Amino acid sequence: MATIRQMLAEAAQRLASIQDASAARQDAQLLMMHVLSCDRASLLAYPERVLTAEEERAYRECLSRRETSEPVQYILGRAEFYGLPFEVDGRVLIPRPETEHLVESLLHRVPKDKPLSIVDVGTGSGAIAIALAFHLPMAHLTALDISSEALQLAQSNAALNGVADRVRFLSSDLLDAVAHEHFDAVVSNPPYVAEQDRATLSSQVRDFEPASALFAGSTGLDIYRRLIPQAHAVLKPHGWLLMEIGYGQQPAIEALLADWSDVTFVPDLQGIPRVACARRRT
Repeated sequence: MATIRQMLAEAAQRLASIQDASAARQDAQLLMMHVLSCDRASLLAYPERVLTAEEERAYRECLSRRETSEPVQYILGRAEFYGLPFEVDGRVLIPRPETEHLVESLLHRVPKDKPLSIVDVGTGSGAIAIALAFHLPMAHLTALDISSEALQLAQSNAALNGVADRVRFLSSDLLDAVAHEHFDAVVSNPPYVAEQDRATLSSQVRDFEPASALFAGSTGLDIYRRLIPQAHAVLKPHGWLLMEIGYGQQPAIEALLADWSDVTFVPDLQGIPRVACARRRT
């Protein structure tokens, strides 16, 4: 039987083969907290506690999964986005901190005290739509995805965060399912990785997260070329389009938005243009 301290030391050493030492220690603790259903303070307060045989078995199973580069969020079955909890698994892309800039950008551009109709294209886990519904109490969200499996998980996340009554989930290829409706805003974190860049992705992204949520043709721009004109057709006059974009894509996206007004790009914390914002003229 091993103690918590011993297992954490062994885990950190093993995980150091796939990531830096600091991240290895953090993941070792996260997995232990998951297995023991405790917080970090409890974990660190009783390092000499002996694990039961079942706890050690469960921990070693989680550790083995992480050693294959499976994302820790998939092992835990959860992730946090914009301060809210989300269930995640291999059906959906893991919500990322940089995508929070998209949510923040729309919150800065729309009124919080008026009814709004917003559509999230390629909702995945539902993170963007649900975060917006949570912070815009008078808004009604439509969340679209081509994957029925992703929509099932997104619906569960809407219930988890208490906004299921204000988020509508529809199966759709981009905006096809709502082509005859009109919205105050269209938001999207679409696939934008070029196929030729597949090998540059980390194995935990390339080998575990859904390819359909990552790749968009030879240049990474295929979805934008379809989405932008569709968004123009469903937006109300002066409605907002906000999209997450990839590294180096600003010039191409700017050209695609030539007929829009108020085109701006919001940088992430590293100063990289991350969110394209544009407004339909009329």
